[in-house]
Amino acid sequence: MTIRVLLADDQALLRATFRILIDSDPDLTVVAEAADGQEAVDLAVVHRPDVVLMDIRMPRVDGVSATAAICSRPELTDTHILVLTTFENDENVARALRAGAGGFLGKGVSPDELLSGIRTVAAGDALLSPLATRALITRFLAAPDTDDFRHLPEAVRTLTDREREVTALAAHGRSNADIAERLVLSPLTVRSHIQRAMTKLDARDRAQLVVIAYQSGLVKPPTRPSG
Repeated sequence: MTIRVLLADDQALLRATFRILIDSDPDLTVVAEAADGQEAVDLAVVHRPDVVLMDIRMPRVDGVSATAAICSRPELTDTHILVLTTFENDENVARALRAGAGGFLGKGVSPDELLSGIRTVAAGDALLSPLATRALITRFLAAPDTDDFRHLPEAVRTLTDREREVTALAAHGRSNADIAERLVLSPLTVRSHIQRAMTKLDARDRAQLVVIAYQSGLVKPPTRPSG
């Protein structure tokens, strides 16, 4: 099945470059291009893409607001957001992840990394390396700035012990294969636990599950050394 991609970036040259690269892959195709966040939302409603390649800094409506708008629409449940940014530790990236983005890549990634990232996010998996996860957790995700997560402690209590254990390991940036090896489970079993946890916590994808794990207190951020 071909993965359908919507490009959202205010730089026409960059969109053209991405289009050439993506369309060169037989499993991927660009269905539309947006020059700002509002256009991205409008075109997502029309085309129902599998993945939106979303720039953060755009005129009129930025990528964070556009991500929130797309992720809030019931008809776009199957549309995943992959954030592209020049500033990988930018607080806006964390805000986009809170809003429902499936992951992020720096604009300096290689062509192969970009194509692989699109496939990863399209499959509903998080595109968050352990290093990137730790950076986001330490700087932003561990400090709630909204009331959106007040209901989550109750929801977290509905998780089984194994689901909590698997979710906690995922929140530390571990892959399914790593978790399976650590807990002596099959990767398929780990994936099943992740999927059930996502359902119970109403997480769109693995990236949002990571955000929820920290925001709800299920997982505690690393303690910064004093001095």
